[in-house]
Amino acid sequence: MKIQRPKGTFDILPYGADESWQLSDLWQYVEKIIRQTAAEYGYREIRTPIYEHTELFNRGVGETSDIVMKEMFTFPDRSERSLSLRPEGTASVARAIVENNLMQQGAIHKFFYISPMFRYERPQSGRYRQHHQFGAEGYGIASPEQDAEVIDLMLQIYHRLGLKNLKVHVNSVGDLESRQAYKAALMAYLTPHFAELSADSRTRFEKNPLRILDSKDPKDREIVAKAPSILNHLSPDSKLHFHKLCHILDQIQIPYVVDDRIVRGLDYYNKTVFEVLTENLGAQNTVGAGGRYDGLLAQFGGPDAPGVGFATGLERVLQVMMAQQVSYPKTDRPFIYFIPMGDGAREKAFNLTAACRHNHIPADIELSAKKVPAAIQNALRCEAQYCCILGTNELEIGTAQLKNLATREETEIVLDHIIPILKTIFIR
Repeated sequence: MKIQRPKGTFDILPYGADESWQLSDLWQYVEKIIRQTAAEYGYREIRTPIYEHTELFNRGVGETSDIVMKEMFTFPDRSERSLSLRPEGTASVARAIVENNLMQQGAIHKFFYISPMFRYERPQSGRYRQHHQFGAEGYGIASPEQDAEVIDLMLQIYHRLGLKNLKVHVNSVGDLESRQAYKAALMAYLTPHFAELSADSRTRFEKNPLRILDSKDPKDREIVAKAPSILNHLSPDSKLHFHKLCHILDQIQIPYVVDDRIVRGLDYYNKTVFEVLTENLGAQNTVGAGGRYDGLLAQFGGPDAPGVGFATGLERVLQVMMAQQVSYPKTDRPFIYFIPMGDGAREKAFNLTAACRHNHIPADIELSAKKVPAAIQNALRCEAQYCCILGTNELEIGTAQLKNLATREETEIVLDHIIPILKTIFIR
């Protein structure tokens, strides 16, 4: 019986992938751009476990969020402790900061991660049960400049990857004072419509009515379209923070739309929230999103420090790149492919292959084909640029033909001089 991969997952392959965005060359390129850009902005990598105690996500993400209510992979370990596969990155990063006392080593910390996440949801384009996220988070700075920095970082990565036609939507969900004032106004508006709300939204009505604004139910969306705006209920401090953020985005020439219906689906957000949208993902049109989460560290027993960050699904980024026909460089292929004919030639060819590799020249060797045409086909399949056939005659005279597989041109080379010769023509 053939065993297949679990539903909602996919393989990333060097070739033969079902979709072009599932090719490992593309993933490596995207991750390289992410790492380079994050480093230029002063963000350093953090890696956390793929599973945590379930309580971490209940407290951090919020018990009324879709993630906790419907989407987590939760299981008991052998000691009956409840564990969950990581559905998002911020709660784990916050836990790591508190547990490792990082805030005692400095007041400001900036991290990024590239990690798999797990959510039990209906698989569809851009949404998988195991998906991958790039996220960046800054802790210790409460000013709107830090908000603008993470938005700018996210957009710079998209631009360097060649993504086009992106729209930035920003909003403020205010501080606790703002949300309490808005909660009263929103509940007063929703009360006459309570019976028309979806079952999920009726559940959220008492616990967290702002989450109703994030509902995907068509009837809910119709109802909240005429709901009061949270921007009219911001405290003076929250209003000033949001106005400063918009001014900074104007100054660094980032176009944006103020969208007062953005609340984000996680309970830890406050003040700034934002999303980046594209036209190339259909109904699931959000490429990346984030916001501010001041006080999250304190929820886990740490200091009451500010924080802000974002996450972007790599699958969605890759699918947009393919939809927009973005080109990307491939990883190194063998520059030279040695084809030995006979045992003596096989030993010499293997030594030459190793010498090339030790000198940073990508090289490979034919170890299975018994005929030259089949060996050349293997060289072409692995996209080698040159091949070198070694047989008894070549070993006796010490020279061989270096064949360009694209032009079919051949050049005679001295085998003992092959490394310096290849170095003159190999350009990475």
